[in-house]
Amino acid sequence: KLNGWVPDESKFACGLPGAIAPYEEGWDPLGFAENSDVTQMKAYREAETTHGRVAMLAVVGFLVTEEPIAFHPLFNTASLDIGPAIRHLDEVRITAPFFFEILALVIGGAEFTRALTGWESPGGDTGRALKEDYFPGDIGFDPFGLKPESAEEFAEMSTKELQNGRLAMIGVAGIFAQELVNGKEIFVNLGLTPDTFDPSSLPVQFP
Repeated sequence: KLNGWVPDESKFACGLPGAIAPYEEGWDPLGFAENSDVTQMKAYREAETTHGRVAMLAVVGFLVTEEPIAFHPLFNTASLDIGPAIRHLDEVRITAPFFFEILALVIGGAEFTRALTGWESPGGDTGRALKEDYFPGDIGFDPFGLKPESAEEFAEMSTKELQNGRLAMIGVAGIFAQELVNGKEIFVNLGLTPDTFDPSSLPVQFP
């Protein structure tokens, strides 16, 4: 058992948590889960969980770094209106160019640790991408001790994380699209804060 999960290919998504009402038996209009074995299903769920976590962080990052909150703890931009979050890295190139090297190291370290925890060694003969005893997304990082001990509670928390991650992926895609269309911050588009951003103030200009 992996956190209480017993792989069963006769069940939707091989019995992995993540389905909620009104689709308790799963919602899979394109048939990805229906046509997948346990190995492929674990790979799908690993990708979904990871992308959901990144999307949740991205949504928070967009909302707190734009006006009217404009919280930038890592950079000295308090006196600047650097506009929509999709343009913030333009300013970072000037304010803290070393940030990109640090960011690459942090992301690389996180991905390397995830690979060591859950992935089979390259060139192995198992035919699997993920280790047999690895539950998708459970990399052992739980600094606040939130992981439940019972299988039922773990399945419930895993489902909540997946649902919030799915919503965040859709949400951040919408934020990207909206800001690319008109170059306005989300709270400006919602009419909750005035539009004071001057794109010509950025160091990188786009036509």
